[in-house]
Amino acid sequence: MQNLHDVLILLNWQSGKRAGMIREVAPACSLIAHFNAYRTMDLASFPRAPVCHRPTPLEEMKRLSAELGGPRLWVKRDDCTGLATGGNKARKLEFLMGEAIAEGAELVVTQGAVQSNHVRQTAAACCKLGLQCHILLERRVPHVEPAYEKTGNVLLDRLFGASIEFREGGLDMNAEAQAVTEQFQKQGRQAYFIPGGGSNTTGALGYVNCAVELTEQAQAQGMRIDWVVHGTGSTGTQAGLVAGFHGLNASTRVLGVSVRQKVEVQRRNVHLLAAATAERLSLEPLPMEKVEVEDGYIGEGYGIPTAGTLEAIRKAAQLEGLLLDPVYSGKGMDGLINLTRQGFFKQDETVVFLHTGGAAALFAYENVLL
Repeated sequence: MQNLHDVLILLNWQSGKRAGMIREVAPACSLIAHFNAYRTMDLASFPRAPVCHRPTPLEEMKRLSAELGGPRLWVKRDDCTGLATGGNKARKLEFLMGEAIAEGAELVVTQGAVQSNHVRQTAAACCKLGLQCHILLERRVPHVEPAYEKTGNVLLDRLFGASIEFREGGLDMNAEAQAVTEQFQKQGRQAYFIPGGGSNTTGALGYVNCAVELTEQAQAQGMRIDWVVHGTGSTGTQAGLVAGFHGLNASTRVLGVSVRQKVEVQRRNVHLLAAATAERLSLEPLPMEKVEVEDGYIGEGYGIPTAGTLEAIRKAAQLEGLLLDPVYSGKGMDGLINLTRQGFFKQDETVVFLHTGGAAALFAYENVLL
């Protein structure tokens, strides 16, 4: 029997659409059900730009699992998406930049915190696609060293040729960036606005796609993924995963470890975007109970690593050779490690940590890491 990739190529060629992504050989009933779910979501109908390496590896973390005494821990290596040292934003930018180009944009405007991974990858995507990039950086993290605004992601932003404005902390940064976009448009520029983190229904499609990718990788290895755990901030990654698994009728649960907001706020925000993404894909309504958030690892605030964050970064490096960042993936891993120690996950469950990248920011945190 043909594998699903071949089926998708054939059917998409016949319908004039681009080929899908799914590759594994699966039993006939599973193959048909999986393909029907993928076709229902119709991701091939959205414009894309070639800025993301995928599929990313799915690797077992045997040493960390042994250290913690189970369950089976795996890592989805979205730090390996290729663009500007990799990271989760490349999946979102595949759809966002595709939309920008389809709308005739010549300039992209976006925003983020000073050490924003999203801003760095957006600037790089603009270079790759021949667009200009203008970014607004929020001084969100208090009491930092002067080098904080020069090294790490900021160094790379400048290397990619982005024009930069700084803003003080506490502003509505999306509103600030939208206002700047409108100013460019009044000057006759074809400017396209991307919200912080690339988190809207267009960007979330990248993680709908990731849910499909994870499901097919699990099928190919004959395993069931019970949980996906990751650091959640601007909501787009978690919203896309939740909407994707919802569309696939998968039992996989997604736990977002909040890096900034309390659980009530973060859960509501994730659900709003996940539900809107599901609606855009013509899926069944997505209930609130599918959104799960843990807020016990925020510490003093966004971008301020806790002792647990630093321990998680060191364990990931020394046990698995993984580089986590102090803002997102480090706090997400802290949550995974501590919840495992508490017995939150069952011993026979398979838990995947989604590595969202961000290692470039490590250089801005040298004083607390070493």
